[in-house]
Amino acid sequence: MQFKSNFKQRYRSIQGLRSFKDTLPTKVRKILKKRGHIFSETLDNWRFIVGDELFKVCYPKSYKSENKLNTNILNVMVKRGHEVDMEYSKNHIIQKMNNYFGRNVVGKIKLITFEGDQKKFTKIEKKSVTKSHYLEKISKIKNDKIKNSLLELSKNFKKK
Repeated sequence: MQFKSNFKQRYRSIQGLRSFKDTLPTKVRKILKKRGHIFSETLDNWRFIVGDELFKVCYPKSYKSENKLNTNILNVMVKRGHEVDMEYSKNHIIQKMNNYFGRNVVGKIKLITFEGDQKKFTKIEKKSVTKSHYLEKISKIKNDKIKNSLLELSKNFKKK
């Protein structure tokens, strides 16, 4: 691999194969250096890590990593009144996260309380696929085959 100085450009270019991190934009590189992938994986698997009971009353807010002191902090938002449950399960959550990632990812968990309902992780339940105004439009279709097939399609979506 040779380094080539381009006088017309601001940065040096590299001939040959480049590593993946060199091809990424600088803003993406900064996010990966701050270990944004750990926080996104934590968000995706929060129900598995915490369990169903605590999942309803808490969610992760942010992840801060410090390389010098090796104390990585996970900030967790906890609904008021459930702080004691979360406090007792801190060590269990730290162990589970470290086992999930295969290394020491979290050293401390910092609790932040909030009031009200949790809107970030509420599960959206579909009541019906075809709403009433769609049913009216389907009933106006003159072709019986198309009308029946659309109704069957909506029933199959309701089953899933």
